[in-house]
Amino acid sequence: MIETDYLVIGAGAAGMAITDALLTHTDATVTMVDRRHAPGGHWIDAYPYVRLHQPSAFYGVDSTPMGQDAIDDTGLNAGYYELASADDIRSYFGGVMKHRFLSSGRVRYFPNCDHLGQQGFGSRLTKETWDVRVKRKTIDTTYLEGSIPATSPPPFEVADGVRCVPAGAIACIDQKPEDFVVIGAGKTAVDTCVWLLEQGVAPDAIRWVKPREGWWLNRRFYQPHTLLPDLYRGIAIQLEEMAQAESIPDLYRRLEAQGFFLRIDPEVAPSMCRGAVISESELDLLRRIKNVVRLGHVREIGSDMITLDQGQVPTTTRTLHIHCAARGLARPALRPIFEPGRITVQPFIWGFACFQFAMLGAAEAMLGSDEEKNRLFPPISYWDANKDYLTAFLANMANERARAAHPALAAWAKGSRLNPLGEIGRYGDHPSVIEARDRIKRCGAAAAGNLVSLVRPTGRTD
Repeated sequence: MIETDYLVIGAGAAGMAITDALLTHTDATVTMVDRRHAPGGHWIDAYPYVRLHQPSAFYGVDSTPMGQDAIDDTGLNAGYYELASADDIRSYFGGVMKHRFLSSGRVRYFPNCDHLGQQGFGSRLTKETWDVRVKRKTIDTTYLEGSIPATSPPPFEVADGVRCVPAGAIACIDQKPEDFVVIGAGKTAVDTCVWLLEQGVAPDAIRWVKPREGWWLNRRFYQPHTLLPDLYRGIAIQLEEMAQAESIPDLYRRLEAQGFFLRIDPEVAPSMCRGAVISESELDLLRRIKNVVRLGHVREIGSDMITLDQGQVPTTTRTLHIHCAARGLARPALRPIFEPGRITVQPFIWGFACFQFAMLGAAEAMLGSDEEKNRLFPPISYWDANKDYLTAFLANMANERARAAHPALAAWAKGSRLNPLGEIGRYGDHPSVIEARDRIKRCGAAAAGNLVSLVRPTGRTD
């Protein structure tokens, strides 16, 4: 029998950030159960050329900085703060586990284990099981766990003899393909296309099957430290355009005109906004791919034909088909984040995942009743459709003031390294910050009121 104050299911970014906050602000003991062999969550399975799509400064656990806070001077991220690679992230979380968690004497870590419900957990390698007595709460970080191509089969049929691999496999293929078909419209497909082009693959050798078009956030407006004024200016841009937009498409058109949102094909109206970030340099590169198939989702890849929802396109057995079509983050029914004996991790603000996760740990440590916590942290679904961006932004506006009014939470947020605006006071005299502050004050209330109208069922969506 293991006794522990908290049982954390999962050792990905959420489990690590929450545990770090509990260690900082309580004297609790924590037992972490993880089905993977090392901490890092989906990063353990990620394709080798993946990178964070936000600067390293905004990621990880609150107590331990990630990266060197350096600005890249080469490559597609030149001029912006560094983006950690998959190897960087795995090494970082491994170091946090070893030097921060285990060395504290208050954390026990059980990799390669499955949570078995109330009775405990069991090894995936042996017959060994453990019973657990949880004195405070079980923290479930897996409720919204999605799927990625590396660990999910393609959501379509593949005929014998067809070459079809997940995104990560293209980095180590041993037989040169005649051409490539990239299947998917999300960040994995974007990264795959960028990587192929960077390796010298001709744009004409890539066919991109996209069931829908997406909106992408401009990395220019998601920078820390010396570039933080641009992030603050991005908030002002959003509020100003939200205050004036006449419909949801009009809001996106306005924000695209301001450079805040990007789309790869300017002739196609996007129907997806998942909050992923790309740079304008990546955008220019991706626009070189002209062979784009827009016939819905792939249903079957045969030896000479790809069948989609709305038609067929030819293929060959010499083509390498790259599966980037996993569903990504899950969107189950929302439930209270804080309940007796349980914390179910879900987002409650737009973006900046690790800041949210760490704040949940701080709230568990600092606040009293679950009722009070749920009042300040109502969950929202992960964003997917265009409207989701508006509802997520509006939810944050509605609850941020209440959280800021709580002295302990406000003090924590002000000092958290993960807070994207934590350092804005250092740049209070910057001309861009002064101008943005005035725009935010002038437009904030009108933006909130107009967003309510836009997201109503009767609001204009055309």
